[in-house]
Amino acid sequence: MTGRVHTGHLAPTPDRTVPPAASRRPSEVTRPGRSTTDNPAATDPGVAAGADPAPPVAAVLAAALHLPGVDLRGVHLPGADLPVGVAGAWAADEEPACPPERAADLLGRKGLLAKEPATRLALCAVHRALGLAPKAPRPSGPADPRTAVVVSSNLGNVATVGDIARRLREGGPREVGPLEAPNASSNVIAGAIAIWFRFGGPNLTVCSGATAGLDAIWLAGLLLRTGRADRVVVVGTEPDDPQAQALHAARDGATAGVPLRTGAACLLLGRTDGAPHPLALLGPVRAGIPGDGPPHGPLVDAAAVAGDHYGAAGVVHTALAVRLVGATPTVTVRCGDPVDGMRELDVRAARR
Repeated sequence: MTGRVHTGHLAPTPDRTVPPAASRRPSEVTRPGRSTTDNPAATDPGVAAGADPAPPVAAVLAAALHLPGVDLRGVHLPGADLPVGVAGAWAADEEPACPPERAADLLGRKGLLAKEPATRLALCAVHRALGLAPKAPRPSGPADPRTAVVVSSNLGNVATVGDIARRLREGGPREVGPLEAPNASSNVIAGAIAIWFRFGGPNLTVCSGATAGLDAIWLAGLLLRTGRADRVVVVGTEPDDPQAQALHAARDGATAGVPLRTGAACLLLGRTDGAPHPLALLGPVRAGIPGDGPPHGPLVDAAAVAGDHYGAAGVVHTALAVRLVGATPTVTVRCGDPVDGMRELDVRAARR
């Protein structure tokens, strides 16, 4: 199961399993991310942002941030008692994040040739989430068929696609090397993560604009709930090369003066009934706008970290929120814009 989920196909509402085809009524819709009824808000109060908390849909088994140039120890949120940078299990994450050109400092040199910046950042985030030591040997042996990968990135390979298109136009196919061509695939980041860490489950990339990060988390919950995976590695990553910056600034919904920021984040998710000591629990992803209701706790949105992580924002914000649930029982995560829509979820403290 490998592919790309295009914008417009995901508009998460509360998590629920799509009924078998034989049991669906004519009025029911089955697009990914939609509730199974045409008007879910009329039957389920958890659809709108700001609704009462619903049962958790996934457990956070591990999380990591890899944001070059960002000092997480200085980030504070209104309503939270502690800064985002905390000790204990997160201490290793306080080491400065290396930029993509220095990814070998964390990953080792082998296998990085021809890897794009967004892919390198994603690999670094997963490496950290798995608790691996710098330059630890890559996993070997059969791939784990029960671990899936879902990546959110809108601009991860646009520089390569543009460069390959230009060279094909000017000089023909001989101008493109065999190591470059795979990078033109929108699913190259998810595929690279799966190959690097030996994850053999479903492998997907979400490219749905400003909501992509929380759309990816919704999709991960679906994979867990339907039994397609026991664990899902969710990664948000974006580059900040000139082509990506130009496209980000020119898009509908862009906020003037808020630049694209490079970085990656990783969440390792599992089912709520199979995680004895999760870091946090995730509520269902809700579609809505801020005016639909107040958040259930301190809010992590684009204002929490300077700059816009765009397609990675929902995963970055959720990883930040996981750090805060020790200081407050619930943290609300939000991403999106007026054009692409808004998404929210609640990150809740797990009972110990």
